[in-house]
Amino acid sequence: MKISGKIKIALAFTMAFFFASQTQAQETNKATNYDQGFRLGVGINGGVPTNEDFYNYSLGADVRLQYDLTKRYSAVLTTGFTNLFISNNVKDLGFIPVKVGFKAFVWEDQFYVLGEVGGGIAVTNGYKQDTYLWSPGVGYAGKDIDVSLRYEAYTEYDTNQIALRIAYGFKL
Repeated sequence: MKISGKIKIALAFTMAFFFASQTQAQETNKATNYDQGFRLGVGINGGVPTNEDFYNYSLGADVRLQYDLTKRYSAVLTTGFTNLFISNNVKDLGFIPVKVGFKAFVWEDQFYVLGEVGGGIAVTNGYKQDTYLWSPGVGYAGKDIDVSLRYEAYTEYDTNQIALRIAYGFKL
């Protein structure tokens, strides 16, 4: 992906966050009696790395703990396992992402924007290079199903990825 492509992605997510804050500003204080609580989501994800000359694709699974601050805003903690499959007979790179983030529902209490930051801990095939990561995304959350698309950037793995996550979620 070229620099201009990364700038376009960053601009799109900045606009999404701006829209989310504008949506909240137009509402009255409806959520004063909202039942705050925890949700747990278990998901699978697959991605396309941006450096296709070196990485082929990624697959992973994750667990996301979500605490609903209000009806529209939630704090999240995500961990799991992601494997970047590498071409040219090089060993794959597996890592454990640990991310904290913020989810804002922007439309119909189902469509959301999400921003996460954290780290990736390399755990397979002799790799010792950990990385910082950040990942903005957009998604849809129903009663049990959560589907999201995210851009995940790594500081150390010579690639980033665009990933799709499909999860089953439930209240704790």
